[in-house]
Amino acid sequence: MSSGPLQLTALQDFPLISAGDDLAEMIVHAMQQQGLTPDASGVLVVAQKIISKSEGRLVNLADVRVTEEAASLAVDAQKDPRLVTLILQESRAVIRIRPGLVIAEHRTGHILANAGIDASNVGVSGEYVLLWPEDPDESARQLSARIAHLTGVHIPIVINDSLGRPWRMGTVGFAIGTCGLEPVWDQVGEHDLDGRKMQVTAPAMADALAAAASLVQGETNQGQPVVWATGCPMRVSETATSQALLRIRGQDLFR
Repeated sequence: MSSGPLQLTALQDFPLISAGDDLAEMIVHAMQQQGLTPDASGVLVVAQKIISKSEGRLVNLADVRVTEEAASLAVDAQKDPRLVTLILQESRAVIRIRPGLVIAEHRTGHILANAGIDASNVGVSGEYVLLWPEDPDESARQLSARIAHLTGVHIPIVINDSLGRPWRMGTVGFAIGTCGLEPVWDQVGEHDLDGRKMQVTAPAMADALAAAASLVQGETNQGQPVVWATGCPMRVSETATSQALLRIRGQDLFR
């Protein structure tokens, strides 16, 4: 797909999400209200939080049975042992611990703080936290399929969340689930302006879209979890997933 001016349009006045809501129907309705026409040349970037809410991933900490391992780890991490129990349940491995922080490898392979578990903007009062979707790539696939059923158009989907990065301050949007596009654009063998053949170039297109959209979505009370992105170069794929973004263990020099 050729590129043009990149445009990021947040869907305005998007309703609050509860478990079981039909996100696809709500997205299509919101696009229609803004005069946006769904087509395969654009990408929908959807915040993880509303995916998780619609899938019922909200957990009351009062219902969590603390494990012995979590109780021990919580002392070092200086965190609620109920939260640490959930972190361990959602993780393949714990990578680093310091007071106030647990860096974990999520079941999906993504490495991030607290296995992605968050208590902000969960939509209810009390001690509730929100877990990541069980399978963000499958969530993206199902959302795309449902939108296609409603509109007749298969739209690429990127599910994003804000993650910290090694050696850098602050958070930025990352793709944690994708459907309909190649997340990593392999350009090895192509040529630069000087005619040199590229040896290792592989832009993380899904992460670039996730980061750009996060500027529009905001992090606090903006209430704009869905962004329609057009003008971004991408390669369509029916099979690629966000797993392509994860560096395999044998190439990881920092663990």
